[in-house]
Amino acid sequence: MGNIKQDTMPVIRDLRDFDQRSGNRLERWVFNHRPLFMLFMVIVTLLLGYMALTRLELRPSFEKMIPQSQPYIQNFLENRKSLRGLGSSVRVVVENTQGDIFDPEYLAVLKQVNDDLFLTEGVDRAWMKSLWSPSVRWTEVTEQGFQGGPVMPDDYKGSPSDIEKLRQNINRAGLVGSLVASDFKSSMLVVPLLDVASATGHGINYYQFAQTLEQQLRDKVEFAGDSAARKAGKEGTGKYKVHVIGFAKLIGDLIDGLIQVMMFFGLAVITSFVIIYLYTRCIRSTLLVIFCSLTAVVWQLGIVAWLGYAIDPYSVLVPFLIFAIGVSHAAQKMNGIMQDIARGTHKLVAARYTFRRLFIAGVTALLADAVGFAVLMLIDIPVIQDLAITASIGVAVLIFTSLLLMPVALSYIGVGRKAAERALKIDTRADESRGFGKLWDFLDRFTTRKWATGIVLGAVALGIAGFMVSQHLQIGDLDSGAPELRADSRYNRDNAYITSHYALSSDLFAVMIKTPPEGCLNYQTLILADRLAWELQQYPGVQATSSLVNAVRQITAGSFEGNPKLNSIQRNQNVLNYAAQQASVNAPELFNTDCSVMPVIAFLKDHKAQTLDAVVAIADKFARENSTPDRQFLLAAGTAGIEAATNIVVREANHTMLLYVYAAVTLFCLITFRSWRATLVALLPLVLTSILCEALMVIMGIGVKVATLPVIALGVGIGVDYALYLLSVQLHYQRQGMPLAQAYRNAVSFTGRVVGLVGITLAAGVVCWAWSPIKFQADMGILLTFMFIWNMLGALILIPALSSFLLRNIAPVPASTKERAAELVDANH
Repeated sequence: MGNIKQDTMPVIRDLRDFDQRSGNRLERWVFNHRPLFMLFMVIVTLLLGYMALTRLELRPSFEKMIPQSQPYIQNFLENRKSLRGLGSSVRVVVENTQGDIFDPEYLAVLKQVNDDLFLTEGVDRAWMKSLWSPSVRWTEVTEQGFQGGPVMPDDYKGSPSDIEKLRQNINRAGLVGSLVASDFKSSMLVVPLLDVASATGHGINYYQFAQTLEQQLRDKVEFAGDSAARKAGKEGTGKYKVHVIGFAKLIGDLIDGLIQVMMFFGLAVITSFVIIYLYTRCIRSTLLVIFCSLTAVVWQLGIVAWLGYAIDPYSVLVPFLIFAIGVSHAAQKMNGIMQDIARGTHKLVAARYTFRRLFIAGVTALLADAVGFAVLMLIDIPVIQDLAITASIGVAVLIFTSLLLMPVALSYIGVGRKAAERALKIDTRADESRGFGKLWDFLDRFTTRKWATGIVLGAVALGIAGFMVSQHLQIGDLDSGAPELRADSRYNRDNAYITSHYALSSDLFAVMIKTPPEGCLNYQTLILADRLAWELQQYPGVQATSSLVNAVRQITAGSFEGNPKLNSIQRNQNVLNYAAQQASVNAPELFNTDCSVMPVIAFLKDHKAQTLDAVVAIADKFARENSTPDRQFLLAAGTAGIEAATNIVVREANHTMLLYVYAAVTLFCLITFRSWRATLVALLPLVLTSILCEALMVIMGIGVKVATLPVIALGVGIGVDYALYLLSVQLHYQRQGMPLAQAYRNAVSFTGRVVGLVGITLAAGVVCWAWSPIKFQADMGILLTFMFIWNMLGALILIPALSSFLLRNIAPVPASTKERAAELVDANH
């Protein structure tokens, strides 16, 4: 790649002239035993490939999506058995498009749906609710006292009188807006899910459950068996439609989308092949780059399966990244070998030369990548921790596939003669300021004080503008529905229908009131629960509240001939006990069996970050002011409560994560450069990229949440590679006594094409995500592409500009250390 390489590593055309005992111990072990090493790689690849094919599972988990040690989540998990219906659940709405629910045919279809769901594995049958559920009851006060029964008449036969009786019962039970749509065209089935499937003893397989919903319900009811139309995402055109929302259905749709996304992996492979081939014009070496990178993916998936981990909708994206990183590193090895072969060096000697030059630099860069992944372990959300582990495994295997296998394999097949001659010709033209040389001459201008001042001032202005925009970055969801999916996805269309036709949303925020046994019927406890419900209702984002207090009020008034004066909480304990006993018949979920846990449930209009923050603030303030040892107000349960807790963890982790990743990268740079000024030059472009990435998230309407949290850390960890390539070479020449301009010109001529190749290859590996049906993957793809490209540009433009101010005067190293300096530059080519 330049004259210095010829000086430090001579051209050897005949293997007999090469000292096989030269190089470090690892090099000698690998290259002097090439057949044994290749056999080892083949055996391991076959074994891990078999593991990946037979043991790897897509196994999403509700528990892995929540921060287990967050206080709110701990409160929920400790009292989970007492809060049936407030965990994971799905809501199924059956719509009559040609009439209303008071149609015998519709009710027969609804009964079939109810029965199918009731018998589905994983359903918590005791707490399932629908018009056909015996637990859904009506109650009224008559002259003789209370009367009531199931909403669906016991003797229902479908006659007009039965239909009329059902209509009356629905109105008596007050189900309009909750289980019955406001326009009476549809009704809802609320289906709570068990934590562990009773038949298997294992956690619910949400993907299988979602597929069951699609095949048993939507296919039969909405599409009359036309599963192809359903899979195409079309709306049914028949008399009935089925709308389904809930965590299990969301996970099912995400996995369906991920299966479609697998084609993007193929697109990434093709794109990388084209980029590498255009760079090298050598088919055999280009195919080897792709093969080694795919081998890394096979190893990663095999090890993940062997260790008992599963793939989920978040970690399934990691193989894309590992492939892209693998391609970039393998391409560098190929480039180095091609340069030496072009000068006449034997292919085995060229492979060993390249190994000596690039192995340390490659390991250093991979360690920097690993820092970006490993820091995610600090985030207390299991799904992100699993992603960090999966990615760390992938980075580790790249040492074997890209840094070892690639040069050894190239030592056998070499590169095409024409491709090698072309590479040498390009270098010669660049040295003569032609071809790439014109670009290097242009970039060299940024080392002059005039150009550097303009670039630095522009970067400062851009950073300030980006910082001001980034202050509007929000935590959590910014849109209603499921932001993980496209706005026009079937799930979000279903959610929009349910939201517009039902008064009570599926976004439940519950505060748990924990007392000694029978303590929830204490007068003061009920008064405080009532006050908490009232305070929550004052916030516009709360549609309604529900608790034992509401039922006690109504039953007390009903017990005294409907007297409105007694629609209150009575001090008489016997009255309270009777009201609670009656309430347990119609709504057993209002308190647990020993009356020690009672939830106050708020139905929220949405789960946007602003709504959750406001509700948490109200509930937390009330809990701090009113909790006692015998009466604790504990946040939080319900879907919105769990999401609020997750947002809190994400908010805390967002800046903590960046602090740790920058601390680790700073330490890396200090060790590598042994200069705080050089470290600052390397870090400032990364800081600017992080600021601009957050500003881009604001502009694109992306909130910081579980899906997007890892992006900035990954961008920093991978982005520092560029600085390692450029600065280490630049500093080497400066320490030899070269002026900054000449040192940077030499550095960029040696590494500029590699930096560009790495940036473009990494971006090409993830940019295709932008067309994914999964919105969070599309968001991640756009953000990562931006960070990879911007980090590349920042390295090529900002590093020389900042060096003009911070690294202009570098003291030359003593002559005795010149050999060490030469080794350093070799290690970075």
